[in-house]
Amino acid sequence: QVQMAESGGGIVQPGGSLRVSCSVSEYIFTRYIMGWFRQAPGKQREFVAQITRRNITKYADSVKGRFAVSRDNAKNTLYLQMNDLKPEDTGVYYCNTNPPIPAYWGLGTQVTVSS
Repeated sequence: QVQMAESGGGIVQPGGSLRVSCSVSEYIFTRYIMGWFRQAPGKQREFVAQITRRNITKYADSVKGRFAVSRDNAKNTLYLQMNDLKPEDTGVYYCNTNPPIPAYWGLGTQVTVSS
């Protein structure tokens, strides 16, 4: 049973914007802090942003002021709005609980920032 399903990735030029989404099972969405993570080629997966059930957010320093995490509780969906994208934002973006539960990793969605 799929617990997380990411979507919305693509190719965008530097300075551009993109929004990725994650459909989450209701059981998980209503019980855990939700987070976004990313993995660049040749690097370890890293934390990007998180949001609590009360919409308290937290960001990695590298994305602060450019990315915004949000949630739609009616749709059990997590979003990450990414603005002013840079080449170093390239990677596969995943959603999971935070701290992450290994069994819940999905396939992710590829974001490529390139001119």
